[in-house]
Amino acid sequence: MSAGRTAEQAVLGPVVSEKSYGAMAVGRYAFRCAPWATKVEIGHAVEELFASQRVTVIKVNTINVRGKVRRRSRGRARVVGHSPDWKKAVVTLAPGQKIDGLFEGV
Repeated sequence: MSAGRTAEQAVLGPVVSEKSYGAMAVGRYAFRCAPWATKVEIGHAVEELFASQRVTVIKVNTINVRGKVRRRSRGRARVVGHSPDWKKAVVTLAPGQKIDGLFEGV
């Protein structure tokens, strides 16, 4: 990792959704990442975080996800805000490899 950043800072955690569960069957895993992390850094971070399982990252696709606008009313006043923007990375592993225990403790 560059500039004194660690793998735990680049990859924040797995994305838990039905679509990500379905993609796990073909060796693709979705992670929530730091906005500054590049594809190369994310690939190295996943290999480092799961080094005990000896995974090899083949491809990394990244998506910048825009935060949703949130509206709510407080009496007559209307409050408008939004959830923060974040980065999602879809990591493809080598054929036949998988990450065990990814969603434990989530």
